[in-house]
Amino acid sequence: MESVRAFFATELGYVVLLFVLFVVPRFLQRLRLPSAVTSFALGIVASAGLGLFAGDPTVHLLATFGIVALFLFAGLEVDVALLRDEARVVTQHLALRLVLLAGGTFAVLYGLGLDVRPSVLVALALLTPSTGFILDSLDRFGLAEEEKRAVKSKAIATEMLALLILFFTLQSVSASRLALATSALVAMILVLPILFRFFAQKIAPYAPKSEFAFLLMMAVLAAYATRKLGVYYLVGAFLVGVLARRFRERLPSMASERMLHAVEVFASFFAPFYFFSAGAALRPGDFSLEGVGLGVLFFAAAVPIGATAVVLHRRRALGEPLARSLRVAVPMVPTLVFTLVLCGILRESFAVPSYVVGGLIVYTMLNTLVPGFVLGAPPLVFDAPELPASSESRPDPAAERAAPGGESSPRSGAV
Repeated sequence: MESVRAFFATELGYVVLLFVLFVVPRFLQRLRLPSAVTSFALGIVASAGLGLFAGDPTVHLLATFGIVALFLFAGLEVDVALLRDEARVVTQHLALRLVLLAGGTFAVLYGLGLDVRPSVLVALALLTPSTGFILDSLDRFGLAEEEKRAVKSKAIATEMLALLILFFTLQSVSASRLALATSALVAMILVLPILFRFFAQKIAPYAPKSEFAFLLMMAVLAAYATRKLGVYYLVGAFLVGVLARRFRERLPSMASERMLHAVEVFASFFAPFYFFSAGAALRPGDFSLEGVGLGVLFFAAAVPIGATAVVLHRRRALGEPLARSLRVAVPMVPTLVFTLVLCGILRESFAVPSYVVGGLIVYTMLNTLVPGFVLGAPPLVFDAPELPASSESRPDPAAERAAPGGESSPRSGAV
């Protein structure tokens, strides 16, 4: 065993790991197993079974790039025009989500005996759809364009609400800390557009095709800044994506379709390391009988409640047939990335019992499988797509919204 560990500490060992993470998950997709779930399981086997890569700094760095790319992609997909077009339905959906989160928080508070703040985080982990994961899976479910629009708008709006709640929950230790963190976040929101403008005026004209590197650098820096604030990497990376999307009029290539595609390709490479690292960070005690049972209970309660809420709301607000409402509700079931991130926060900052973390892990692994089996196709997380031949070959989302009919593409913006 020592010789195996010594081998995987070498450069060749990392090459083997890279090969395994890219080949094995895709080979098992024929069994309707999402590649994220397989990468996560490989991390568990490597760490708990073989004692490999637990706390490895190289894997941690690659995993950081993965989580930054995932939330940068989600931020770039925020289409304000789409949310504005569906403002009434989205607002009602968010109000319903707040009710569900309140109910979930009270259930966790009294059912598991946790304090208020970790109870809120557990409720978020149970009820927040993983937007980047969902958006990348939409084209594989055979949904109509209007159904994709509905899923996209609801998933993005829900994640934005969840990030806001996450921020205030983590910073609500005291009024002074909340004020300081809010001021730092507001300062970041004010400074980032200035940096984007400086880049567009002073650097981009003399450094062609440097937009991707600049955007990624900003995402990583902002992610580390929000990590220092105690709200993890995801808030900063998501914020950069949103602001870059808003800045597209000044520098169109910053949030163009090709840029989104580049981020998607980048994420397709690094996301498996995030899931592998998350699996390697687990402990044997996380999968006790109590933890597995709690995960099954979470699945049996949260998935039907969340899906039913979406179905009933759409039938009430839009008069949709049951089958169509289900096709919108089911893709929103997976909570994978958000749940994994919150599991880390719950363990590091709140020292919740291992069985709670294990229950959330079992829950999110189960709910990630639901869309593939219900809708007939496995969600493949950031499977590297083919590069477009040219920017002219891809339609401009803004032009599509302006075209007769007013329907925008379900992937307006970039991954």
